[in-house]
Amino acid sequence: MSDRFDGYPTRLSEPAPHIERTDPTVWGRVTSPELAGFETNGFATIPDLLSPDEVAAFGAEIGHLAADPVLYGDERVIVEPVAGQVRSVFQVHQLSKPIAELLTESRIVGLAEQILGSAVYLHQSRVNYMPGFGGSGFAWHSDFETWHAEDGMPTPRAVSLSIALTDNFPFNGSLMLMPGSHRTFVPCLGETPDGHYRESLREQRFGVPSTDDITFLAARYGITQFTGQAGSALLFDSNVMHGSSNNITPYPRSNIFLVFNSVENALEEPFAAPQRRPQHIAARDFTPVREAAPETVSVLADQVP
Repeated sequence: MSDRFDGYPTRLSEPAPHIERTDPTVWGRVTSPELAGFETNGFATIPDLLSPDEVAAFGAEIGHLAADPVLYGDERVIVEPVAGQVRSVFQVHQLSKPIAELLTESRIVGLAEQILGSAVYLHQSRVNYMPGFGGSGFAWHSDFETWHAEDGMPTPRAVSLSIALTDNFPFNGSLMLMPGSHRTFVPCLGETPDGHYRESLREQRFGVPSTDDITFLAARYGITQFTGQAGSALLFDSNVMHGSSNNITPYPRSNIFLVFNSVENALEEPFAAPQRRPQHIAARDFTPVREAAPETVSVLADQVP
């Protein structure tokens, strides 16, 4: 929206070539064995990040959030477009003290710091619910494309950590990824409408690659799937192409989703949107996670206006 340099132009009026990434994938030094393949694949799985007891406790916690009538109507709660059940709860670290405390632990934030090579802050937190018999999927997309266009994230120096609270089967809408696709940025078509973000969180229509783009990337990189038992986790680069199908099985799928961005990659003004998205979607408090005490940021659900 200005004369500043934009290394990842998107939301264009005409198709443009894919952009091969020049920014690093791993900015720091990897010490965790589970992250050894991150640079090549753009993601890594961490088995047993949470213990069975922790899975049970956090499962109960997010169940309380989804059932809390105080939160219904809150802008942080997104419902399924068809089933009408809770799809996502954003800014969950300010609604749940246990989640606020979890994200500051070294076993969690340390994963992001190894990849990003700096202190990190929390760009976004949410819980995703994919209920059985009605959970709708997510279209193929790169998170960075949206965060760059609509939030002003300069470069893909961010990672997402998805912590499974239910078993991820191949058939209940588990996440599909294209290994290596983080090295290719796909410019998308269409001007960003003003104020569309809430509907986009229900069903993304902008920042979505064309079917030709997806066909090309799938042929080049292939498709894999994140499956595993509750307590396992997936750490992935912000530019990895990923998506999921609808869940028509009886088996729900839920996860805690934490996005860490380097403090050296703080948000600017949006690169391809008329205004910023709200703070509960794209935080502009760049305080490093390790310096933000949980008790100073947590607001329990019964205190939400």
